[in-house]
Formats: sequence, C-alpha cells, structure tokens
Amino acid sequence: MAIEPLLIICPNCTTANRVPRDKIAANGKCGRCSGPLFNGHPVTLGATNFDAHATRSDIPLLVDFWASWCGPCCQMAPAFEAAAAQLEPQVRLGKLDTEAEQAIAGRFGIRSIPTLIMIHKGREIARQSGAMSHAAIVTWAQRIIGAL
Repeated sequence: MAIEPLLIICPNCTTANRVPRDKIAANGKCGRCSGPLFNGHPVTLGATNFDAHATRSDIPLLVDFWASWCGPCCQMAPAFEAAAAQLEPQVRLGKLDTEAEQAIAGRFGIRSIPTLIMIHKGREIARQSGAMSHAAIVTWAQRIIGAL
C-alpha cells in the first residue's frame, strides 16, 4: 500500500506541494516558484497567507503572535528564530504581527502577547502565553507534535 504524500505549503508563494513523507527533510523545492520549502526561518504570516499555512498544510503550524512595541516579544524573537531551524520540517513556524493583523489575532482571541499557538489542519491544538526560551519552545513543540 502506497503512503500518502504530505501537502507542504511553500513559504514564498503559498503553493501546495505534495512531498513524499520519507523525503520531507531532503531540501525540497516548490514546484511553482522553485524556492525552498524549508529555510530554517519563521514565515511572516498575514491575511494573504495565514489560512493556507494554517488549514491546507499537513504539518503543524506554530504561530508567534507578537507586536513590535512588546518588550518580551522582542526578547523572545531570537529564540523563536532559532527554534525554526531546529523544528523544521516537522513544524512550520510563523510570526504574526497582532497590530498589523488584528482580524486574525481576534479570531484566536489573543489577549496577551507573546502567545504561541500550535495549529494543525485548521484547528488550535495548543496555546502558551508569555515569553519562552529557545529550549522551552523546542521542548513544548516537540511534546505537542509527539502526541499527534
């Protein structure tokens, strides 16, 4: 019996790419724009690409809801960036500016920042508020994806 490929959303053009499960870590490129499917950096999320990553992808999406005026958000930014390099390709990491994307932040009832939300196939599966270290982000995310 053939194993179904995974749908991976391109971080550059939001095209859905079918990737064999055993090749997900093989530096795949987008079939449309030829950009890398994973680059070790969080995707900047907004109205034009949020739903594609949150609902169409077969891998979980870990979103950092943040704002530029938030001191703890700015302190956590390098840790979140480093976590992307470690967690990809098992998880896509993305950053959403709550000031620029108030409608999306409102959909998720964001009341404090930074807030991390893990989304899988359009559904929130975990939430953590407050700044976290690199190690704490990675441990938290791995625990959640291990339960999927």
